[in-house]
Amino acid sequence: MKIRGAIFFLGLFAPLLSFSQNDQGAEASKVVMVVGRPMTYDDSMSVKRLFFSAMSEKTIENFPRAADYFTQVLQIDPRNDASMYQLASIKRVQNDYSSAQDLLEKAVTVNPDNEWYWVALSDCYEKSNQVNKLENVFNELVRINPEQPDYYFDLANVYFLEKKYNSALAVYDKLVPITGLTDDIVAKRESIYLRQGKVDKAASDVQDLISANPTQVRYYLLLAELYNSNGMADKALPVLLSAEKIAPNNGQVHLALADLYRDKKDNESCYNELSQAFALPDMDIEQGIKIVMGYVPKFPDPNAKASALELSRLLTVSHPDDARVYALYGDVLLQNEKYADARVSYKKSLALNGQVYEVQEQLVRLDLGANDYEQAIKDGENALSLFPNQAWLNYLVGVALQQRKDYKKAIGLISNATLLETQDKDLLSQCYSSLGDCYHSTGDNAKSDESYTRALTYNPDNPYTLNNYAYYLSVRGISLDKAAAMSKHSNELQPNTASFEDTYAWILFKQKDYQDAKTWMEKAIADDKTHSAVQAEHYGDILYFTGDQDGAVKNWQKAKEYGGDSATLDKKINGKKYVE
Repeated sequence: MKIRGAIFFLGLFAPLLSFSQNDQGAEASKVVMVVGRPMTYDDSMSVKRLFFSAMSEKTIENFPRAADYFTQVLQIDPRNDASMYQLASIKRVQNDYSSAQDLLEKAVTVNPDNEWYWVALSDCYEKSNQVNKLENVFNELVRINPEQPDYYFDLANVYFLEKKYNSALAVYDKLVPITGLTDDIVAKRESIYLRQGKVDKAASDVQDLISANPTQVRYYLLLAELYNSNGMADKALPVLLSAEKIAPNNGQVHLALADLYRDKKDNESCYNELSQAFALPDMDIEQGIKIVMGYVPKFPDPNAKASALELSRLLTVSHPDDARVYALYGDVLLQNEKYADARVSYKKSLALNGQVYEVQEQLVRLDLGANDYEQAIKDGENALSLFPNQAWLNYLVGVALQQRKDYKKAIGLISNATLLETQDKDLLSQCYSSLGDCYHSTGDNAKSDESYTRALTYNPDNPYTLNNYAYYLSVRGISLDKAAAMSKHSNELQPNTASFEDTYAWILFKQKDYQDAKTWMEKAIADDKTHSAVQAEHYGDILYFTGDQDGAVKNWQKAKEYGGDSATLDKKINGKKYVE
């Protein structure tokens, strides 16, 4: 339908009074008066000239001048609706919706059949949230242009907001012959029916869509969701099974079935449906990740771990070119303690996208966990080239270098970590503890002691820091009381740890408390599973001072068998006596 254009010039003699046609309530139906006067020929010519000038100024966005010209037109011809509309459009640009509304209410009173006037007026009412007035506006727009579906939707929405549900449904009934039964109409009517408690009515609409489009799976999903969300799971299941027959490779159908089976506590059927969905290329990756992560809180249950593992593996098969699925698979493998496989999966993820820091860090951690220090350095330095300012990454690579006895580079990276992170007490404790180890290895005892002390200020209960600091003090034979206190505390924090027990025994030995030293060394040997040459040698030393020379020699010989190869050990064995 052709929309009537704005009227730029009215007749020479206009009526003196006009009224609005709105009868939709007291506020909405108030009288709008537009007073005119007889127009002379000169008046008409002035109106034409001023209107043309106003439009010219408006075109170049000289709004103040244009508004002034339109105002002059209205002073001569108060019923010039075209000027009202144009002046209102300027007011709207200036966010003066109150003035624009007054002008447009007059414009539609003078010319109630101009579609654009009503559209502009609806915008003003929407901005001021005058819903009661919108009802009349959209009724007028439907009257003027009955073939425009948007006006029906707008009118029905107003009725919906006013909770006039039956009126809204009546509007949709008028719209169906124009557009047919569309998804939008069904969705809008469904929201009304559900508020009215008429689930059967909402379902009937969707059934009509299915009848008209029997191969469109989305309508089956819509109907199943309608039933399921309203406590009718028994009706939802046959709908979804029908959809599965039509589209056996539709992932959303399998996921919907999985939800139903999960609610029914049928875990086996639920998992089977999930497996089918995850194996399909159309499976949404983010949705898949969310589902797998939903198993994490249940991970003490081995079935939950196994299910998450298989589902995440299936995602790597159905989406082999997506880095996210390999990162997810790596995470789940890690949770299942399959560390070697997790490293492989993380590497595949990084090959597809190396810009994910968390994956880079996790790979280096796994390298360290596998005692593969060369690979940890290689992977770590590659990661540092991309993320040089990550404190944990600097620390982890520093630890790998420390294990390879490259103490200078290790000290540099670990020191970097302490500068990059000043709030994470756990990291700072570990950094300074490692620096203590590194400085001890380079013979800088002063910096070693200072580093251990700082580590303990961040975490006074770190058993490894306590043990190492205590041991190195005992090796140097200084501050033995302090060393004993720290070593004893480490054993309280982490009992039955052979290396900690060995340290405490050795400190007691240095303090000449041979009987207690013997007791603790025997605990260390009982808890040790590695046949430590150091512990065997220490035990021999202790036995020697308890008067058991044969026992001492026997344990020194064990230390030799376990790999001890120092000249001092040989002297003890050959001389059958303790040697410093």
